Amino acid sequence: MNTRKYERELAVKYAKKWALSRNPKYYNFDPIGGDCTSFVSQCLFAGSQKMNFNFENGWYYNNGYDKSPSWSGVEFLYKFLTTNKSYGPRGKEVSSSQTESGDIIQLSFSGSKFEHSLFVLSPIDFTVAAHTYDVLGKKISEYTYSKIRYIHIENVGY
Repeated sequence: MNTRKYERELAVKYAKKWALSRNPKYYNFDPIGGDCTSFVSQCLFAGSQKMNFNFENGWYYNNGYDKSPSWSGVEFLYKFLTTNKSYGPRGKEVSSSQTESGDIIQLSFSGSKFEHSLFVLSPIDFTVAAHTYDVLGKKISEYTYSKIRYIHIENVGY
């Protein structure tokens, strides 16, 4: 399996364009649980340009009814990114100091499971973009959460 660079600049550009609105190419999941992870997936796709159409373990979006659980589910996206050895973006959990623009932050509000995905715009002051509670340039320090994890995108399998 070959790998290539994840285009962070393209992912960040996409996040800045669509953080406060909705790209009509994608279903808005807000009415059925939230759009945060779908938005992060859209950003990841902008930077990777590669989906993984494996029915059981993939990461893909055809429409709101034909998509992988990892496209819009917080825990499913984490599992896909951190275990993917095939097509699409590949990541690993890292410390905050290893985070770059174009990476992902996930928050747990309850302390038991992670419930919110955010896209990192800048690791210097940890500004993020997100859907569900739409933000562009909000600092992670402004959130109240019980647990946090950082996912660094290493490369893209193609």
